[in-house]
Amino acid sequence: MDVESGICQRNGDSGPSEFGVKIPERMLKREQDRLEDVERKKEEKKSQSVTEEKSGFFTATFGSERAAIEKLLAGCSGATDRALATQTLEEVTTKAQQLQKFLNDSMVFLPQYELRQAQMALQKLQNSLAEKRDEIIPKKKFSFRSRAANAPKVDPPVANPAPPVTPKDSGRTKVDGAISPPEQCGFSHFECQVLTKSGEEIKQQDVLLTHLTNCKVRLLGSPSTVHIKHVQNCEIFSGPVSSSVFVDHCTGSTLSFPCQQLRTHHTTDTQVYLHVTSRAIIEDCQGVRFAPFAWSYTGLDQDFKVSGLDRDRNNWNQVDDFNWLAIGTQSPNWSVIPEAERRTEWDS
Repeated sequence: MDVESGICQRNGDSGPSEFGVKIPERMLKREQDRLEDVERKKEEKKSQSVTEEKSGFFTATFGSERAAIEKLLAGCSGATDRALATQTLEEVTTKAQQLQKFLNDSMVFLPQYELRQAQMALQKLQNSLAEKRDEIIPKKKFSFRSRAANAPKVDPPVANPAPPVTPKDSGRTKVDGAISPPEQCGFSHFECQVLTKSGEEIKQQDVLLTHLTNCKVRLLGSPSTVHIKHVQNCEIFSGPVSSSVFVDHCTGSTLSFPCQQLRTHHTTDTQVYLHVTSRAIIEDCQGVRFAPFAWSYTGLDQDFKVSGLDRDRNNWNQVDDFNWLAIGTQSPNWSVIPEAERRTEWDS
């Protein structure tokens, strides 16, 4: 027996080598694991590099487009040709809508700080556009402001007057004793009222709705974000929201809106008719039910364009429950509204 064959017999528990010596299976497995680990790290590095490249491309493109829009707006100042100025404003509006869509499509890979900075810059741009439009194309000023419909009449003074009613403001809202910033609009501390905001009032602003009971709220426009807090037995319908809707401490209500992201906390027995382009998130919630967004109003198509949301992408039934970590098992905290139970009448 030659030396080579003897070696093969003594190592007969594994695969061959180029020298005729069989390598133990455990060594082959170890080498295979090492190669897979190297390949995985290469893929992770490549993915990180792609994300960084995307982020860099977004920053450069967003900055360039924003500068171009600001230049167009500056050109409208002092323009003597009103028709030309109006045409320029329409061009600016279209470009701003495209920039909003570009931001929405980029949210999946942008760092939170960069995303917030871009949202603030776009909000500032939208405000400048609205101001310039009012300057060039002034509209007739109405003598009334958005307020509750069918407000109760004030009774004449009596001997023992009731305690003063909590102040109500349809523009600046008061939350937990603090006045919200002047650029924020919404409704606060109302009961049994119909409350409406028009697109002209919203103008891509943040909207805050808080401490509402048995109210019907209609937001006929495209807000930047919507915050819903401490709401009970209400109907709240909104036009397309450019970024996020935040819901906290909501009970026994019906909500309906399109948005880029939904985050819901401490909410019970509430129905949500939803169009969301990412995934909805719930936490510390019970009895939340979902169905596709179905509310409609005059101007909805235009508001979708302003928001930049993708109408063809709706993940209304893709819900992540942060209190339910069992993979492959449905969370008991949310469910889909059966078709036979879904709302079909929206103005009643």
